[in-house]
Amino acid sequence: MRSIQPQIQPVEGSTTIRPPQHLQTILHTNRASGQKAFAVLLDPDKIEQNGLKTLLTRTHEYPVDFFLVGGSLVTHYAHKEVIAAIRQHTNSPVVLFPGNPLHIESSADAILLLSLISGRNAEFLIGQHVIAAPLLKRSGLEILPTGYMLVDSGTQTTVSYISGTTPLPHDKPDVAACTAMAGEMLGLRSIYLDAGSGARWPVPPAMIAAVRAAVDLPVLVGGGINSGEKAYEALKAGADVIVVGNGIEQNPDLLPELSSIVRDFNQSVVQA
Repeated sequence: MRSIQPQIQPVEGSTTIRPPQHLQTILHTNRASGQKAFAVLLDPDKIEQNGLKTLLTRTHEYPVDFFLVGGSLVTHYAHKEVIAAIRQHTNSPVVLFPGNPLHIESSADAILLLSLISGRNAEFLIGQHVIAAPLLKRSGLEILPTGYMLVDSGTQTTVSYISGTTPLPHDKPDVAACTAMAGEMLGLRSIYLDAGSGARWPVPPAMIAAVRAAVDLPVLVGGGINSGEKAYEALKAGADVIVVGNGIEQNPDLLPELSSIVRDFNQSVVQA
């Protein structure tokens, strides 16, 4: 049984229905209990309205724990419309996955405040955050400080190009572990390992396992998870949350497969 199912409460003076702001607590509670979660990443530039409606309708049968909305380069600022569509079909929390301060949308529930700790570009370590801070303060969003670690995936991804940073070497789990450890010591509350959109390879299980052993934080893993086998390997290696976007866009049947894998994984943990 899924553990990310917050009680839904209306916001006073509004018809919008939003979960209470305790996603950080839920992530850490899941981490402590060994429960896993499945997140779908929706890029406003890549999802069309009909395709979004079909996907959201299918989540009634194949649950998604939460949705991430955003991307590294967004040219159509349709975050508000995408979030409104999600609200019409599901009560799953909506979390912003921002590429820059323009991607802040207060109708979401929370935001991953990403610090690109795998790179050395100060703009994505702290610069963009300074610009965003006043907006975030007023937004009412739950803020999830997250150490974002870009991993080599066999091709240059949008995020590596936009950020001007070199991804972590695919075969250097020790470097990833030390990077995550430093992020935890700096006070970050979660770690996101990402191979990037359109990745040829997912984040290696050995790297996930090394990071999992190095920190006591929720670990999110995304990029290149385009099969049930890859999803299972990521969960088995220690991912607390798997994040899938392109894989489901290209193969809609991946949604029920991944939803079932996470459900079965959680049931095995409860029964153990």
